[in-house]
Amino acid sequence: MADLSPIQLHTVFEVAAYALGTQVFLWQRRRLRLPALADQDRALWVVVGAALGAALGSKLAFWIEDPLAAFANFPDWRHLLEGKSIVGGLLGGLVGVEVTKKAVGVTASTGDAFVLPLAVGMCIGRIGCFLSGLADHTYGNPTALPWGVDFGDGIPRHPTQLYEIVFIAIWVAVLFWRKSRNSQTGDLFRAYLVGYLLFRLCIDAIKPIPMLYPLGLSGIQWLCIAGLAYYAKHLPRLGKELAWATR
Repeated sequence: MADLSPIQLHTVFEVAAYALGTQVFLWQRRRLRLPALADQDRALWVVVGAALGAALGSKLAFWIEDPLAAFANFPDWRHLLEGKSIVGGLLGGLVGVEVTKKAVGVTASTGDAFVLPLAVGMCIGRIGCFLSGLADHTYGNPTALPWGVDFGDGIPRHPTQLYEIVFIAIWVAVLFWRKSRNSQTGDLFRAYLVGYLLFRLCIDAIKPIPMLYPLGLSGIQWLCIAGLAYYAKHLPRLGKELAWATR
């Protein structure tokens, strides 16, 4: 590992994230026995839709977050494919799944089977981001806190990748603990995504912002707001379920 470049190191963990996440999804699919995923052909199409949507959304979010960097060498299309965003991947995957479900006639929710695979994959991926240092551009702003990390330029910074891993681990534990209180299939996924989007909306405030959008927010933060708006009608129920489970 020590001989790998930051890009190679990140790639190793990214591949591991996809591989292990896929295995966890297959296990969850067998264990949960969701009606929407019972048919293997339809389940495969849903996964393909999620993957394609996530890939496209991830790239679009990168272009929105830092258009100056993304289009710096335009029309060299190879540079446009370099960056990616987890927020964009999640929202793009959500759109991809919903479009695919309508196309193949799936009406029931499939999201609950994706929660644990996503959590595992995202945590592994963030380890790769952390080990990749400055090259990954996922670190936080400079800090005087004792746990600040020098990523290679002599400046202690917030290790926001580690903050994210800790948050995901705690949030998933809470969600699975309160799972029996879910009133609708799919609430586990909705709650997971809402919690993550809220986390990113807050934590990105202590990250370098490559380009300011209205209200001084980054493109990623505005995407988080868009995702939360999509789930607005579910928020009162999800909040009530969480509050009931924590009594």
